[in-house]
Amino acid sequence: MRADAVEKVTGAAGYATDVVRPGMLTAKVLRSPHPHALVSRIDVAAARVAPGVHAVLAREDLADLGGSSYGYFIKDQPIVALDRVRYIGDPVVAVAAETEAEAVAALEMVEVGYELLDAVPDMDSALADGAPELFPDPPLGIVPGYGQGASGELRPRQNVCYRFAYTTGSADVFDQCDHVFVDRFEFDGRQQHVHLEPFVAVAEWSGESVEVWSSCQNPFPLRKELGRLMAIGEHRIRVHVPYVGAGFGAKNNCKAEPIAVLLARAARRPVRYCMTNDECFLTQRQHNATIELRTGVMSDGTLVAKEAAILLDAGAYADASPLVAEKAGYRIAGPYRWKHLSTVTDCVMTNTTPAGPFRGFGGTQANFACESQLDMIARRLDMDPVELRMKNLLDVGEPYVPGESGMDSDLREGLGLVVERIGFGDARPEGRGRGVAIGFKDSGGVNKPAQARVKIATSGDVFLHCGTIEIGQGVRTGLRSVVARILGVDVSRVSWPELDTDHTPFDQGTNASSGISVMGQAVEQAARSARAKVLEFAAGVLEVPVTDLDLDDWAIVAPGGERHPLNFMVMGHYGGTGYEFTGEGFFKAANDHRAPLETQCVSWEYGWGAAEVSVDRETGQVTVHHLVVSGDAGTALDADVCRGQDEGAAVMGLGGALFETMLYDGAHLATADLVSYRVPRATDLPERFESILQEQGHGPGPFGSKGLGEGTMLPVASAIANAIEDATGVRITAMPFTPERVLAVLDAAEEGS
Repeated sequence: MRADAVEKVTGAAGYATDVVRPGMLTAKVLRSPHPHALVSRIDVAAARVAPGVHAVLAREDLADLGGSSYGYFIKDQPIVALDRVRYIGDPVVAVAAETEAEAVAALEMVEVGYELLDAVPDMDSALADGAPELFPDPPLGIVPGYGQGASGELRPRQNVCYRFAYTTGSADVFDQCDHVFVDRFEFDGRQQHVHLEPFVAVAEWSGESVEVWSSCQNPFPLRKELGRLMAIGEHRIRVHVPYVGAGFGAKNNCKAEPIAVLLARAARRPVRYCMTNDECFLTQRQHNATIELRTGVMSDGTLVAKEAAILLDAGAYADASPLVAEKAGYRIAGPYRWKHLSTVTDCVMTNTTPAGPFRGFGGTQANFACESQLDMIARRLDMDPVELRMKNLLDVGEPYVPGESGMDSDLREGLGLVVERIGFGDARPEGRGRGVAIGFKDSGGVNKPAQARVKIATSGDVFLHCGTIEIGQGVRTGLRSVVARILGVDVSRVSWPELDTDHTPFDQGTNASSGISVMGQAVEQAARSARAKVLEFAAGVLEVPVTDLDLDDWAIVAPGGERHPLNFMVMGHYGGTGYEFTGEGFFKAANDHRAPLETQCVSWEYGWGAAEVSVDRETGQVTVHHLVVSGDAGTALDADVCRGQDEGAAVMGLGGALFETMLYDGAHLATADLVSYRVPRATDLPERFESILQEQGHGPGPFGSKGLGEGTMLPVASAIANAIEDATGVRITAMPFTPERVLAVLDAAEEGS
C-alpha cells in the first residue's frame, strides 16, 4: 500500500493550501487586460486606505529589493509590472486584506494607465521583420557551461531569448545518403498542467526572517531566488513543503511566493496568496513548437544524418524555456544510431502565457516529430516501420552520442512487447490502422546533486530526511522501501518528516524523474552508512568481527543465528536515554566536458507505445480502440505505483494528442478555465487500455531501479498519428488531432487525388 494512502483518502493529508496562520491575510492580484502595453501610470492611493487592506504591492514598492525580476537562466519576469505588461494576465498590483472580498474591492480602486503597443501573439508575428521587441533592453541572463558539441546563446535574434545548439559528426555524410527527406511538424499542444492544487504560498515574517509554506517542486532553489530578490541571506528564509497536489513541472521556481513574501513584509502579518484555477492558466503552460527535420537515409533503411530546426513558443517570459530548449534539441534524434546530428532550438517570445517545464520536458515535442517522420520514411522506402526501428536502435550500453552515457534498457525488447500486444502484424479490422512509437528522454536532470540523511533511534524507528517532494508520484513509498530493505525493518517503521529547508538535506528539485535515479542513490548511501555504523557498534560490544554480523528487525544476528536486541544493547552502552545512528548520503554525476551537457545522463527513460484507431471520414473524429504503453522501471520498488505513473502519463499524452490545448484568439486566451479547457475523462479511455511494466534491471538506482513517470506520455501522439495514416493513407503532421484538423487534411487529400 502507498505510504500516503490513508492520509489522502481520509482527507487528513496536509497541503500548502490548507495552511492557516494566526492573523493571516488574503492576497489578490490585479492583472493586465492588455497583451502588450507600456504602463504609464499606477495610482494605488485609494487602495492603500481601503477597508480591511493592510498592504499594497506595486512597482514603487520594489525599489529596495535585490532584484525586481526572477527566472531560471534569464531574470526577466517582474514580481509586478514595471515599465510594461507583456500578456493578458501579467500581474500589475497585489493587495493583502482581511478578506478576499475586501482585497478584490481594493483592487477595483486601482487606476492604471496603459499605452497600447502592437502585440505578437504567435511565433510568426514575433519573428517577422519590424515586429515590436518584448524586451528592448536585455534582461540579466547567463549561459550555462556545455560540453563537446553543445552551445547556448542569449538573444541571438529578434524576440528570441535563448538558443541551444548541438552538433556531432560531419554534414558531408548527407552527400552519401540515398535519400534525404525534409518534413515539418506543428506541435500545437500548449497543454495546461491542470494540477488540482493551485499555485499557493503562505508567508510570515518574524523580525528580519521569513517563513514560507509553498506548493512547490524545488524548495532549495526557491529559497535561493527569494534570498536574491529580498537581498537577505538564505539562513533567514525557511521554506516548508507539505504534500503537493501535483505539479507536472509547473511548480518550479517562483510563482506565488514573491508576492506573498513582500505583502507579508509590508503588513507584518502572515499572508496567503492562493491563485484561482483560472489564474493558473495565466501563469504557466506547455510550449507549442514548430519543428523541421532534414533526415538522410540509405535505401535499406539505415539512418545516417539528421538536422533539426526547432522553434519553441516561450510566451511572455523566459521561465525555463532555455532548459526545455536543451531537452527538445538534445532528444530530437531519438534512441537511434546516427553518423551526424545537428540541431538548433530557439525560444521565441510572444505575448501569451509564459511557457515552462511540462511533463516530458521538451520530449513530447521532439518525440512527435521524430517518431512521426520515421514512419513517413518507412512508407516512402516501402519498409515495415517496426523493422526500420529495430534496424537502427541503439544497443544496451551504447552511448547516445559521443561522450554520453549508454542506453540502460533493451529497446528492441520493449518495442517487441507493444508490437506483439497490439497485434501489429495481424489482419486489421475494416477501417482501422495501427501505429507504434518509442518515447525517449534523458532522466535524472543535468548535473543534479542530492543529499539524504537516515537516522535510527534507540528503538529501531527510522527517520528518512531528503528533499524530494511527494507530488503524487509515490516517492515516499519507493524511498521508504529502499531504507526498510537495507536496514531489515518493516517499512511502517520508516517515517518521512515534512520538508523544512532549515533541517532537510539539500536537493535541487523534484523533476526530471530524478526521485529514484538520483535521490534514490543518495538515500541508498545514507541507509547503508547508518547500517554500517550500527553493525560496527554491535561488533565492538559483542567483540566479534563486523563481517560475521547481520541486522534484522532491529536485532543483531550473530553466527549460529543468536539474536541480540539492539535497544538493550544501545541503552547499556550509551545510558538509558539511548542514541541515534546517522548515515549521510550524496550523489551527483561527475562533471565531464566530453559530455554535451557537462555531465553524462544518469539514466534514460523510455516509453514504448502502440495504438489501433479508426477515423470517421465524415466528421474527422479519431477513435482510439486499443492503446498499449510500456515503461521500464529497471527494478520496480513498488509495481502498483510504477504502473500508476505509466498509466497516468499515457492518459495525459492521450489528451494532448486528441484535444488538449490552450486556444488563443490572437493574444486572448479563449480557454482560460476548467469549463472551456478539455481534459481526458473516463469516457475518453480506449476500449482497451493496457500498460506493461518492464523490469529489465539496468537502472542506476537502488537494486537496479530507475526513474519513470514521463516516458509513456511521449510515444502516444506519434503512435496515434502513425495509426491514422495506416487507417486512412493520410499523414497528420500537426497536433492535437482534433476532428476539424483531421477532416481538413482528409478533404485536402481527397481534392488532390
